[in-house]
Amino acid sequence: MLQNNPELKSKIDQLWNKFWSGGISNPLTAIEQITYLLFMKRLDELDQKRQADAEWTGENYTSKFTGTWIPPEERNWPASEQRPIEKRTLRWSEFKRMQAEDMLQHVQGKVFPFLKDLNGAESNFTHHMKNAVFIIPKPALLVEAVKTIDDIFEVMEKDSKEKGQAFQDIQGDVYEFLLSEIATAGKNGQFRTPRHIIKLMADLVQPQLGHKIADPACGSGGFLLGAYQYIVTELAKKTGAQDLKHDEDGFTRTSVAAALTEKAQAILSSSLWGYDIDQTMVRLGLMNLMMHGIDEPHIDYKDTLSKSYTEEAEYDIVLANPPFTGSIDKGDINENLTLGTTKTELLFVENIYRLLKTGGTACVIVPQGVLFGSGSAFKTLRQMLVERCDLKAVITLPSGVFKPYAGVSTAILLFTKVWGPKDKVTQPATEYVWFYEMVADGYSLDDKRSKQRTPDGNDSWGDLQDIIAKYHARNPATDTDRAAKCFMVPRTEIADGKNNYDLSLSRYKQDVFEEVHYDAPGVILDRLIQAEVGDVDEVELAKVQSGIVRELLELKGMVG
Repeated sequence: MLQNNPELKSKIDQLWNKFWSGGISNPLTAIEQITYLLFMKRLDELDQKRQADAEWTGENYTSKFTGTWIPPEERNWPASEQRPIEKRTLRWSEFKRMQAEDMLQHVQGKVFPFLKDLNGAESNFTHHMKNAVFIIPKPALLVEAVKTIDDIFEVMEKDSKEKGQAFQDIQGDVYEFLLSEIATAGKNGQFRTPRHIIKLMADLVQPQLGHKIADPACGSGGFLLGAYQYIVTELAKKTGAQDLKHDEDGFTRTSVAAALTEKAQAILSSSLWGYDIDQTMVRLGLMNLMMHGIDEPHIDYKDTLSKSYTEEAEYDIVLANPPFTGSIDKGDINENLTLGTTKTELLFVENIYRLLKTGGTACVIVPQGVLFGSGSAFKTLRQMLVERCDLKAVITLPSGVFKPYAGVSTAILLFTKVWGPKDKVTQPATEYVWFYEMVADGYSLDDKRSKQRTPDGNDSWGDLQDIIAKYHARNPATDTDRAAKCFMVPRTEIADGKNNYDLSLSRYKQDVFEEVHYDAPGVILDRLIQAEVGDVDEVELAKVQSGIVRELLELKGMVG
């Protein structure tokens, strides 16, 4: 987490303050402009790395900055009037050396239009970048921003080497931190899932190459990137990669796609699908995935709860943390959603169930109210999860996991679709549900979210790795201790008249009460008196005429 690197925090604070003082005070506008610059930087770095890798392996790779580029508005002009631009001049490493005025004009007039046109006129990226504007107004602000971003990347490179992070979600991390700096963070549900929670969910689901993976409320694309990195890491392991070390949260990840063949890369790139209702988020998500080597991400502007979204039974895996924004307009809800509610936290789960293929698996974060809410829509949803799906796990998270954005108590639901919405259920799909109470995630549960340490000074993993190990080893025959951190509960108990499909862990957990022994009142009073006056004999104490000591002595006399 960025918050745990003071140097990085300072640099991003500087960047934020420069934009604020430079006249860009709208938070999401500032974040979008910063993201464009991050994208320019990362695109150059990634291109140079691919060139170096190709030279090493003898493969063919054509740089994105080879040759010339003609702006779209000139392409219909006579050839003699066109003004081709050398692509190499559009690299970050080239234009950052320009004088301030020249740099601003160059980035505004050439580099940014080139980025918008990067994947060709017909691409999804170009479509969503069509209305994007570069609005950094002052040369000095651009120069300062470029320098600060170079510094940020330098610190992150150092951090990645020291903490075992293989250049993780840079844009997402910076975005996360910037959001944490603004008072309105998360008011539209636009707060980012911490990356260690994303990794946890990926390790629980274990996506494979060839799986079609979706996030119906993808934001900056963190879950899609998490699935991508999990798959790439597993492929790297299969090719014999030996140098993979666990990171500060106990996960093994690499963002190095050297293990990917061209065919595997094509399969993986076509496997990731995301949707969001915020155009800015769509652009951020597209750029985030492209910064990590996915050339043509499938992220689109769509309200997946609306009548206009008709996909069903399309995906093998859904990973999501949908927004908990309360209610949406009843008239716009997709008719295929049958819960009879306007609450988004319920509608998203039902929609995710519908998006899954039969046999597909979802891992979704929900507010804990979904587990026990008494309304009919709450109960109907839980009954659907238990009877039409194999509800594998309910993992409750401590309320501080999403701080500083929100303090809401949440849970992870993990389920596999067995019966479709129109299928007749001949046998309820769930036999047992595995419950786990996460107490710690390796970070403090206050607004600072500081990395915790073990007594021997190592990074604490909290319950993260314990959850993964115990989930994959779960056994209804042995996971029976209801006083333990995790246990399994049969469907018959969950569905009976007493529990009525309640999925709250507290409903089934056995509380353990420890007997506490207290000292006798006289002993406690002696201790209080000694704390006030020290070691004084009884004769001296008897001379005390007033104050708290006299009152304590009187009280001692009363209790005997």
